[in-house]
Amino acid sequence: MKVILSGLQWMIFMIAGAIAAPIAIADLYNLTPIETSGLIQSTMITLGTAGFLQGLIGHKFPIHEGPAGLWWSIFTIYASLVGVLYSSSSEALQALSGGMIISGVLFILISVFKLMDKIARLFTPTVTFIYLLLLIFQLSGSFMKGMMGITSSHTLLDVKVFLLSVIVICMTFWLGNSRFVLLRQFSIIISILLGCLLFIVCGNMPVIAQADTLFKLPELFPFGTPRFDGGTITTAFLLTLLLITNALASIRLMETVMKPKQVDNRRYLRAGFTSGITHFIGGCLGAVGSVPISGSAGYVEQTGMRERSSFLIGCSLVVSISLFPPMMNVISGIPAPIGYAVTFVIFVKMVGLSLKELKKVIHEERTFIVSGVSLLVGVGLMFIPSSSTIQLSPIVIAILNNGLICGSLLAIILEQGLMWKDGFQNKNSKKID
Repeated sequence: MKVILSGLQWMIFMIAGAIAAPIAIADLYNLTPIETSGLIQSTMITLGTAGFLQGLIGHKFPIHEGPAGLWWSIFTIYASLVGVLYSSSSEALQALSGGMIISGVLFILISVFKLMDKIARLFTPTVTFIYLLLLIFQLSGSFMKGMMGITSSHTLLDVKVFLLSVIVICMTFWLGNSRFVLLRQFSIIISILLGCLLFIVCGNMPVIAQADTLFKLPELFPFGTPRFDGGTITTAFLLTLLLITNALASIRLMETVMKPKQVDNRRYLRAGFTSGITHFIGGCLGAVGSVPISGSAGYVEQTGMRERSSFLIGCSLVVSISLFPPMMNVISGIPAPIGYAVTFVIFVKMVGLSLKELKKVIHEERTFIVSGVSLLVGVGLMFIPSSSTIQLSPIVIAILNNGLICGSLLAIILEQGLMWKDGFQNKNSKKID
């Protein structure tokens, strides 16, 4: 019973954190209600399948998959190209499906040629620390806006929603630090349920949409046959390398939380190969591309649930629920501020995890330089208006508009450069001696 409840908590946590992306993308492409429902379903099935396969045969950690911010950015950029490079929204979505399939093939090739391990070595404690801090900074604005009830259609602070969100945060903190093990382990699901009750009592619970069918299978190539053009292939290639950076950081972080007894030298190769399969599935279903979510480490820290079995059950439930639109609508009806409030607590744990990475640092002075430059650039780019880069190519826009990726890549380049410089100087000094 405990394992099933844990799986249910994973399911709610995964869906609540992933539902916003397909809804926002559907709005960008002016999809019909039926097409929007299909996009949500295909995305959830892809995410659930990706998490299950990764937990079973991939990295074998309880790391849930969510819509990749990079893919979200590319979807947003391609929407602006409708009428410029593409004659319709369907053509743009066909190109994105093609790009996802190409990305899947690249993931598999990189794993087959055993390049994942080489990339993984770049994620030192310094790089992981910078990545986590940038991730927290990048998402903090979304958390605050969400908890204040601020959306694209409602730009004013909703005081009542904000107060309710604060109550949910306090409940989640209290439950997560309870002396009762069961309350700690199920703090997320209890907080979400109590939060929904509060929103119902205060009259802020959204109306649950009515489903037009009881059971629905996902459609293959819902927007038409995938398109493969030069721009899409280039974008997919560079995007895959950036997604690998994101995925490896999440896996490396979970390793510090789980503390596996034995070193698994093939973990990254299996993770890359599995990501290739799930990206291929996502492209065929017309879904939003996925990536392992670093917030899983904070979730495990908050609940203390390290069992892989409950995570696999949660992923299976996500796929199962997605096939039943009425049940999916109920889960989707969870107020967004509750999801943001619970995730806020989880990311507080992430701050602690990022600071723990500094304890592993050997060369402090090098870490100070790399961190200072990377954090200034990464955070600075978060404040640059997206409209200021609109004249550049799609992949450049996706990179420059993502301070997390830019800062992380800069950290890797700087640290490797300084390590090479120190090694070169030491080699020359030995020759002189």
